[in-house]
Amino acid sequence: MLRCGQLHREENVLVEDRQDAAVPIFQRIKDYLLAQIHAGKWREGDAIPSEQELSRQFNVSRMTVNRAVRELTTEQVLTRVQGSGTYVAQRKYQATLVEIKNIAEEVRARGHVHRSELHKLERAKATAALANQFAVNAGHLLFHSVIVHLENNIPIQVEDRWVNSSVAPEYIEQDFSVTTPNVYLMEAAPLQSVNYSIEALGAPREIADMLDIPPKEACLVLHRKTMSKGSVASVVTMWHPGSRYQFTGGF
Repeated sequence: MLRCGQLHREENVLVEDRQDAAVPIFQRIKDYLLAQIHAGKWREGDAIPSEQELSRQFNVSRMTVNRAVRELTTEQVLTRVQGSGTYVAQRKYQATLVEIKNIAEEVRARGHVHRSELHKLERAKATAALANQFAVNAGHLLFHSVIVHLENNIPIQVEDRWVNSSVAPEYIEQDFSVTTPNVYLMEAAPLQSVNYSIEALGAPREIADMLDIPPKEACLVLHRKTMSKGSVASVVTMWHPGSRYQFTGGF
């Protein structure tokens, strides 16, 4: 006679068997491979068992195993090397996009007061390095501005920007005490694409003085290049004191 507990256990086994039977065998092999990877048994660059070994393990044809492996390869979980084997692929990380915002609006959205101080606004001829960044000839006319942005009278950003005069010819005429470079450029040079990088650097003395922090204090530094009308419109470096600022975003 079956006891109650034993009956329940056997019923659970039957339910699990029926659920397994409803899952195609190639999917069960995929799930097994994924489970091994997620558990850390196989790490990036590790070889997984051969299709022949997996076909013996699951008692199925190599064609069935091949489908599971092929789909995981398409999904970039695995990678195949001809004549060598199948390996766990390197993970690809997606960075969040730093949205191009008007810092004045960003500050006001926090219920605070934005103010800016213009330290430099000048015409300059492109050096060889700048010409390379802008894909123009050396000597091409650029505009250069250095602006400190303050939140409730506390410096939070030094914006060191170079602008292509061919794309934004009236940049030099703007009053940046009442507007920001972002506002003018978004209108004069509508964004086509953007490249950026972020790094942590110690503030050089000139930047430290503008941010009212000690020299060499850690800063978050955003380098950004924007394209408009098929040309590089702007190259900007923005320094933020690490103790007062953080980047946020989502994806």
